[in-house]
Amino acid sequence: MKRRSFAAVFALACLGLGLGVTRVAHALDIRAYDAATLAGLQGAGKPVAVHFHADWCPTCVNQTRTLEKLKAEGQLQGMTVLVANYDTESDLKRAHKVRSQSVLLVFKGATEVARLGGESRPEPLRQALAKAL
Repeated sequence: MKRRSFAAVFALACLGLGLGVTRVAHALDIRAYDAATLAGLQGAGKPVAVHFHADWCPTCVNQTRTLEKLKAEGQLQGMTVLVANYDTESDLKRAHKVRSQSVLLVFKGATEVARLGGESRPEPLRQALAKAL
């Protein structure tokens, strides 16, 4: 009986440490923009999106709420959304020809596969992000 208990505890510990045979894929990951993170994800061919957000923009706030809802749904596994500050990321805006806030660029690796401006409804955002998966 003690062996069985030990084996169960050991198996749970291994899973908790990520030592299991398979790892659980994570749902949508939303984090602050960082140039090195974007370059690393694109270089690895990973799906990534950049959300040009401004705190003063009501559409941006609604987009953020929708992205959080999509994250809570647990879909879009492996997708990362980097939130770039529209007011301070001038070089990034220039490089991607972004001229207004509330723009979402979606990349599969380094290739842009979707671009949305001012969209905050869940389904169009989900569809755009899914194009990179």
